[in-house]
Amino acid sequence: MASIIELKPRPSRAQEMRLSVPQTRDSILKGDCVALMNALPEACVDLVFADPPYNLMLDGELRRPDNSRVDAVDDGWDQIGSFADYDRFTQEWLGAARRVLKPSGTLWVIGSYHNIFRVGTTLQDLGFWILNDVIWRKTNPMPNFRGRRFTNAHETLIWAARERKQKGYTFNYEAMKALNDDLQMRSDWTLPICSGGERLKDDDGAKAHSTQKPEALLHRVILAASREGDTVLDPFFGSGTTGAVAKRLGRHFIGLERDPRYVEVAKRRIEAVSPIPQDAISISKSKRSEPRIPFGTLVERGLVAPGTLLVDPARRFAAKVRADGTLVTGDASGSIHRIAAHVQGLEACNGWTFWHCEKNGKLVPIDIFRQELRAEVL
Repeated sequence: MASIIELKPRPSRAQEMRLSVPQTRDSILKGDCVALMNALPEACVDLVFADPPYNLMLDGELRRPDNSRVDAVDDGWDQIGSFADYDRFTQEWLGAARRVLKPSGTLWVIGSYHNIFRVGTTLQDLGFWILNDVIWRKTNPMPNFRGRRFTNAHETLIWAARERKQKGYTFNYEAMKALNDDLQMRSDWTLPICSGGERLKDDDGAKAHSTQKPEALLHRVILAASREGDTVLDPFFGSGTTGAVAKRLGRHFIGLERDPRYVEVAKRRIEAVSPIPQDAISISKSKRSEPRIPFGTLVERGLVAPGTLLVDPARRFAAKVRADGTLVTGDASGSIHRIAAHVQGLEACNGWTFWHCEKNGKLVPIDIFRQELRAEVL
């Protein structure tokens, strides 16, 4: 269930409302996003995804060549005002978001040419460190009806660390690579806009929210930059896309939204979401994140006994295991990597995949034994 918590107006700063993370986790908080973030504890969320107003500054109605009206974004919440007004608004919410981010947390913000450059400047002014800008290339963008400009076929996402020297932020590189057919994920993403059955409608059949983002986009963001059980904050919750995807992927969410209509839409939407089964949430891990197991540990544990003869898959080369975890061949001794490279006349070689030994009558790579020990640690 997605609960709703409303921030009541406070008569004085002395009575400022304070919210705990257990109280607000997997909830939609109704009220002003800056006030709500200021009410949360410092350094309490792992990831922020923000889809702020773009401040489009539309001049009159937008019409097609046949004079029919385009259902453009003309909502009151998008009309911030002048550039100076928008910069002040951006500084306030980004400053509040930085306060609630954990030292290891990161922030994603999405925008168009109307606002993303101003947001990027404020990000850097506040001390955030930009990790990537990602281009979301829309496969089905809205045409440019007036024919006076290029079709706006993309939006930009900025991914930023809380500070410049930050280490330990989450980036699930192997999962992104697996998602992209085992190729390194690039910073240009081709995805369709939200349409068809995914587009939420109100009781009259109109769009429930004018700027609803596709779940595929949030799936990629959350999968890339968070872990199972992490808490994702969305200060502009809208129709609840972030909460729906977070719940499905086994993450917690905190949604901030001031419009009661959107709050109800998001609540119903999230309550209908079923989390992915536990065994399907796990993602591919980076080799760097796995516990380091020296070859000598295999020898100490008796998984590869001293005196064992190791060979390559084709049995062209051989080396004997010594008690200290080194290998010896006819004219050299050293680590599994050094001797694997030596016998082939190479500069370097991964000994874990090169060397094999007999097990139950079959030739198996020694890396199998390392994985057995890693399973014990994990």
